Amino acid sequence: MRLSQRFGRTLREDPSEAEIISHRLLQRAGFIKPLASGIYTQMPLGWRVSRRIMDVFRYEMDALGCQEMAMPILNPAEIWQETGRWDSVGPALVRWKDRNERDMALAMTHEEALTDILKSELDSYKQLPILVYHMQTKIRDEPRPRAGLIRVREFIMKDAYSVHKNQADIDKFYPKMIQAYRNIYQSCNLDITEVEADSGMMGGSASHEFMLMSESGEDSIFISNDGKYAANGERAVFDKGMPPEEAQAELEEVHTPNCKTIAEVADFLGVPQTKTVKAVFYVAHNKTRDFIFVVIRGDLPVNEVKLGNALGGLLFEAATEDEIEAVGAVPGYASPIGLAKDLGNGRKLIIVADDSAVNFPNLVGGANKIEYHVKNVNARRDFEPDIIADIALAQDGDKCVDSEAVLELRRGIEIGHCFKLGTRYSKPMNITFLDENGKAQTPIMGSYGIGVGRLMAAIVEQHHDDNGIIWPQNVAPFDLHLVSLAKKAKEKAMQQAETLYQALTFAKIEVLFDDRRESPGVKFADADLIGIPWRVTVSNRSLKAGGVEVKQRHQSGKGEIIPLEGFVEYIIKKIQGK
Repeated sequence: MRLSQRFGRTLREDPSEAEIISHRLLQRAGFIKPLASGIYTQMPLGWRVSRRIMDVFRYEMDALGCQEMAMPILNPAEIWQETGRWDSVGPALVRWKDRNERDMALAMTHEEALTDILKSELDSYKQLPILVYHMQTKIRDEPRPRAGLIRVREFIMKDAYSVHKNQADIDKFYPKMIQAYRNIYQSCNLDITEVEADSGMMGGSASHEFMLMSESGEDSIFISNDGKYAANGERAVFDKGMPPEEAQAELEEVHTPNCKTIAEVADFLGVPQTKTVKAVFYVAHNKTRDFIFVVIRGDLPVNEVKLGNALGGLLFEAATEDEIEAVGAVPGYASPIGLAKDLGNGRKLIIVADDSAVNFPNLVGGANKIEYHVKNVNARRDFEPDIIADIALAQDGDKCVDSEAVLELRRGIEIGHCFKLGTRYSKPMNITFLDENGKAQTPIMGSYGIGVGRLMAAIVEQHHDDNGIIWPQNVAPFDLHLVSLAKKAKEKAMQQAETLYQALTFAKIEVLFDDRRESPGVKFADADLIGIPWRVTVSNRSLKAGGVEVKQRHQSGKGEIIPLEGFVEYIIKKIQGK
């Protein structure tokens, strides 16, 4: 492609709205162009990178035996209603009505669509496993689009899905998909970290994320200092300590003037914060607006993702003081002791206790009385939790479970996610098949996704310098950047550049040819900004020196003069890494 004919342009200054390196460089180099918040056009250079990334995906998915297909973006509401996600995923799912007033959705993911196909396509265990994938546009109405292609409202994702006859079969296949993802990142020359992850709205029994460590990342990642444990902050577990062996003591009300916070109460009573219990309040997003009373040890923060999982995916929001008082609790001095579970009109009070608040005896908690607390609070004796689970948020420096290692907090960008879905979709959609004994069974499913644009951005985050992008060879928009420094068409350098361009193109090398009448400084600056791995410069000076100047993008200083004779064969070997 001739740069003089390119649609799009480079920018000399960073866009004012750009937040992170990839956002700045992709926009400056003309790979992407914003249309609205979280909505980007991929310009010709950007689309060429996307196509190359998708070629990497296809190679690895095809090698696994996955079959490519294409499922629709437009989904009828019924399939999302069958799985319960029509209501549970919230406003991120774009809903609309067609001209016949039927509820529809713009697919944010395609588990429902694939499962619906299984209704008519899956009959027998002999058809399993089913391995398919597609690359399709997704729509998610993100509340806070940010960081260019990292958090957007419209994007292309590679989704793969697997359907299995039993858990043992998916357990056997899952590591193969994990390895395929590792191969993808290796092809893109990315250094990634694999972490245990929360399955979120996708559901299922287990999931793993692939993270690019970056200070620009929006994910909190905990990695043990011995390198043996890594987990997303939404899932990370940690050692909460060994409960002391002591008999349960009797409740004792104590006056605690001006002590509303855990720190103030602990200091006033001369006890560590680990001997206190605190209350956190939420209201459920269900029809009855149930009140959620969270009880957790005083030194621990609540992990709202873990809390949502403990509540079966129920959405919630923080309760107001009026809502807290309406259930009989006193803000700042609240306790679940003595509160009614039945709030009337079908509304319930749900007590969710972190295991720390249950396992540790004789804690100091609120008395539901202004300026009073109660010593020796014991769960199950003094109040009955409806749910007991790990709902605590890990923090930097927490001790690992069953290890002396400690957790270190880092930032990361999620660039891939694999899920063991179990029967999360097949069961509510009534998918069955006949096993070897002719009995109906529910299939086990898996889901595996990578966003194309996000992976592009991640590559730039890891591969750049002060001058611009440095694309790995496999995903670069072109194999080679040919630069002519001739100012006139009749100059020998221009004629030689034209001849070389034709020869390289004939040899099926994808070339970006800078044939513009710009200064050498502008051309070199654009070449560095765009970031194609190999730059070949043809000038009167290089021809006098015996050939053309060849330089790799990541190299500093001047390039090497290579003779024109045999040059095409030479550069092909270099591009192929030989």
